[in-house]
Amino acid sequence: MESNQSKTAFSPYIKFPREEWRHLRASTPLPLNESELAALHGINEEVSLTEVEEIYLPLSRLLNLYVGATQNLYKATNAFLGNLGGKVPYIIGIAGSVAVGKSTTARIIQALLSRWPNHPKVDLVTTDGFLYPNAELERRGILHRKGFPESYDTRQLIHFLADVKSGKPEVVAPVYSHLTYDIVPTEKILVRQPDIVILEGLNVLQTVKPSQSGKKMTVFVSDFFDFSIYVDAPERFIRQWYVDRFHTLRETAFRDKKSYFHRFSSLTDDEANQIALNIWEDINAKNLRENILPTKQRAQLILQKGDHHMVERVELRKL
Repeated sequence: MESNQSKTAFSPYIKFPREEWRHLRASTPLPLNESELAALHGINEEVSLTEVEEIYLPLSRLLNLYVGATQNLYKATNAFLGNLGGKVPYIIGIAGSVAVGKSTTARIIQALLSRWPNHPKVDLVTTDGFLYPNAELERRGILHRKGFPESYDTRQLIHFLADVKSGKPEVVAPVYSHLTYDIVPTEKILVRQPDIVILEGLNVLQTVKPSQSGKKMTVFVSDFFDFSIYVDAPERFIRQWYVDRFHTLRETAFRDKKSYFHRFSSLTDDEANQIALNIWEDINAKNLRENILPTKQRAQLILQKGDHHMVERVELRKL
């Protein structure tokens, strides 16, 4: 006869249904209004103030406690060493599929965390800027695999994070244009010792296979994270969100003659729908299944979305 313990489904996560998670907001005030929130929305994503109150305010409270604890730890270390070291930013990684809404999540978290008095300076950097330029991707024959792990200059990204985490006064990050679908060589992002850095991207929780010799030590992007979040949803929802976004872009950004995808602006609805589905299945779904989704269990917190981008469950890794 099986014991009750053997029937228990153990998990490294504490799982909170939406109704339970929202109570963890406690007395945290809502610092955003409707117009401020509207500026943070992504394409076809309309996050409500209720969503912010019930999901993102409890999360900002949790992160505030974590950041505060880390700041106190640095102070204790400096007191022990008898010196005042430079500010070391707290780094938060946010991962998830194309079209799942991780960019909106990152912007909302940035806005909320910047309202806390002990960490008012919060910078947001996306890994898009660390993609190889299109010319280099073409030279390597992998332009069609843009967004896959091998399309990123991981060495440059790791150097950037190492400089940030070492407390370097000023660190430079490259800029990516979604209009031209390429790196903008004349633009840079300057990161000057913020309290928090949020790094958002598809593969930020990705690990790679060690070298065949087994002798070389490998450093991962996630090694620099103090906290990590994975934004998740059933693939059928993400696919539809991607198709909807493609239709919206066809009517807006793609109409700009400078757009890399300007050729799609003249498509009929049926043609656009089929092309979007083909791109999803040939590129984005493959990347999701092979590279992104397998990293979900490496995150410290998972936001599980349902339809309409609403978070239905939050999973927090046990310490």
